[in-house]
Amino acid sequence: MKISAALVLEDGSVFKGRSCGAEGEACGELVFNTSMTGYQEVLTDPSYKGQIVTMTYPQIGNYGITADDNESRKAHLSGFVVRELCRKPSNWQCVEPLDFFLRKHGIVAIENVDTRALTLRIREKGALRALISTTDLDAKSLQAKVKKVPSIAGLDLAKEVSCHDKYLWNEGYRDLGRPLHVVVYDFGVKFGILRCLASVGCRVTVLPAQTPASEALALKPDGILLSNGPGDPEPARYAVEAIKALLDKRIPLFGICLGHQLLGLALGGKTFKLKFGHHGANHPVSDLETGRVEITAQNHGFCVDIDSLPKSVRTTHINLNDKTSEGMAHQQLPVFSVQYHPEASAGPHDSRYLFTRFRELMIERKESPSRC
Repeated sequence: MKISAALVLEDGSVFKGRSCGAEGEACGELVFNTSMTGYQEVLTDPSYKGQIVTMTYPQIGNYGITADDNESRKAHLSGFVVRELCRKPSNWQCVEPLDFFLRKHGIVAIENVDTRALTLRIREKGALRALISTTDLDAKSLQAKVKKVPSIAGLDLAKEVSCHDKYLWNEGYRDLGRPLHVVVYDFGVKFGILRCLASVGCRVTVLPAQTPASEALALKPDGILLSNGPGDPEPARYAVEAIKALLDKRIPLFGICLGHQLLGLALGGKTFKLKFGHHGANHPVSDLETGRVEITAQNHGFCVDIDSLPKSVRTTHINLNDKTSEGMAHQQLPVFSVQYHPEASAGPHDSRYLFTRFRELMIERKESPSRC
């Protein structure tokens, strides 16, 4: 049975379509993702907490859902918007169609929407509050509801998606001869990051977002990774204070996405909200130290203000589309970070070398602690 659905934006725009997920209503900040594949990773990425995602690629779901491609234990985004959802996938690894997955995880979704027009509206006006409904199709009623949706600016969502208890990760572990122990602060970590750490010979312990630095240091890690995650970095003061304490101990730190932003705040910088964010798998980034251009996967709505960073911090990478911060490193401390996703699940994989760089930094620290 075909069920009608409607998508309404805070500017008053209404897009009619058909339900292709769970029935009900969903609200959040509307953003677009430019990836041609990887929709399962998008759905299960904790960084999308509080957001409705529209995919710019017209047909979504053609390879279904597989058993090994989830980036967390459940779907986190608020809603999903597509032009056309494929209900008969063709893939020998498929375990269920996309629409089954959406209903099972309670994700309200809409199809038959002109996603090109929707994307152009977001690019013109910026990320907008939005609401999808399959139960209320009255435009005036929906517009009244969407005005009550809170802005994602000022929301601390990291603590909502973080794990509640410490756990160990060893999936994909490779013994490279020099065992290293990495503590990961879970602000919304993707499984792909944990797999990449394990693949370069790291034993991984994952900690909740609000863990004090003293507890992390008590585990005697060789290095600490500050993970990706959703929301505004500014309200997560508990994380900033923990990072400041870790910086004082001169332990190797690697920040990714939200972790990059939180590190920027801990170093004395500032962050700001981007107009419509960077979400997708085809963002060009320039490595200022090598001149190499990497095609990267990204998912963030906030950014570090390059001009606010102290002189002890150098910018290492910039986004070639808008010249915003994509990476930084401390001049004296064994600390670096990137705004984009080097694990890049589902791709591209231009930047996975950064996990090897982190490993080398930890080994250097162990062998010559006075040099770091």
